[in-house]
Amino acid sequence: MTQSVVVQVGQCGNQIGCRFWDLALREHAAHNKKGLFDESLGSFFRNVDSRYANPRDLGVRDGRSKISSLKARAVLVDMEEGVVNELLSGSLRDVFDHQQLLTDVSGCGNNWAVGHKLYGSQYKEQLTEAIRRAAEYCDCLQCFFIIHSMGGGTGSGVGTAILNLLEDTYPDVYRFVTAVYPSADDDVVTSPYNSVLAMKQLTDHADCVLPVENQALIDICSKISAAQSSGGGGKRTYHPITTTKKVPTRSQRGTSSKDEKPFDAMNDIVASLLLNLTSSSRFDGSLNVDLNEICTNLVPFPRLHYLVSSQTPLYALSDLRIPPRRLDQMFSDAFSRDYQLLKADPKNGLYVACGLICRGQVEISDIRRNIDRLRPSLNFIHWNTDGWKTGLCAVAPVGHPYSLLTLANNTCLRHNFGELKDRFVKLYRRKAHIHHYTSVDGMEPEIFSESLESLTHLIEEYHQLETKIPEIPPRLEIAR
Repeated sequence: MTQSVVVQVGQCGNQIGCRFWDLALREHAAHNKKGLFDESLGSFFRNVDSRYANPRDLGVRDGRSKISSLKARAVLVDMEEGVVNELLSGSLRDVFDHQQLLTDVSGCGNNWAVGHKLYGSQYKEQLTEAIRRAAEYCDCLQCFFIIHSMGGGTGSGVGTAILNLLEDTYPDVYRFVTAVYPSADDDVVTSPYNSVLAMKQLTDHADCVLPVENQALIDICSKISAAQSSGGGGKRTYHPITTTKKVPTRSQRGTSSKDEKPFDAMNDIVASLLLNLTSSSRFDGSLNVDLNEICTNLVPFPRLHYLVSSQTPLYALSDLRIPPRRLDQMFSDAFSRDYQLLKADPKNGLYVACGLICRGQVEISDIRRNIDRLRPSLNFIHWNTDGWKTGLCAVAPVGHPYSLLTLANNTCLRHNFGELKDRFVKLYRRKAHIHHYTSVDGMEPEIFSESLESLTHLIEEYHQLETKIPEIPPRLEIAR
């Protein structure tokens, strides 16, 4: 199997990364009952002999070796020490290789220029070395997963600096970015600047971007809480966990409620997205989908690589006694706005391509039946009406009989990007806060106009796909 490296940047990226590694360990523990280090576990973890000062990598070998000590294939970066220090003092402290951590103390002050231009240059060698170490422990490195926010300075600035570094150093390795976008009422005044400046880098240098919106996560968590407090009554549309098997709660896993962070529930949803996305890379299935296949099949044009994601059941570390959703209803839910990780409406746009990654007790015939059932209600672009990519992994998420992740390349994203552009222009028209950015070495005023132009062109490219009328070939006429 192939391996992937996770690069988690900034407060948001590291908090999501922490939840990802926690849930990944739970998932592999449920599947790997004998405690053996096999290829499945090796896709995101190393097995090391920790008796040495520099832990020695034991490798997969024949897949029958016992687990000695697991180390995550991760690089942790933050320009403030707080979150990383919490991880290193928490229950996952032994999972991270301390030689693949990079922190500072002053932070980026919600300024993309400080993160990208200042710290990106200042720490370039250290970042290169940390990533090189992680890459060299891989036998077949397929993908880098970069997790960061768009509104802050470290996530948007250092995160995109790392993205550029990866493209230069490892041009043949796929770069997947999970980018958390701020809500419209975000408390960071400069978040529109940071987001648009970062988006130019994502558009130019990423292979695939999974945008996630804070507001969508907040709404999902509210619905989960409502379902939990109702005790399973009321509408079933928002019931997230559907198991007959009891799911361990935080307290059962050794984490007390007072240790829970305010954003843990939101971060669990994003972590679950990454688990479902990588399920075929970690487990066997009758229709395995490699990460490179996602790019090949869902990204027909290089700049239009932003995918709308939705998943069902909505994953949360709660112990809800709710009966399972029917399989066909799960497919319907996945195309509902209530299950999206982005506040968008794909039914008002055109589907350029769509991917379905199923896990658990699902048959290929179930997928085909539901595609045929849903196809009439989904508007696909005229030159790719059969643009479906399907995957089927045999291993379901912990506590669920099955799950479904939907990845849609849809033109509806132009509305989200248009709203972000409007918020940017509102500040930029007055040149408000610009001096904080241009005072950083290497940050020229032209970078603002270039980033705005890049976003405008991206919106226009989506719009052109919607407005292009299919060409109808002329009818043959009989010569007289």
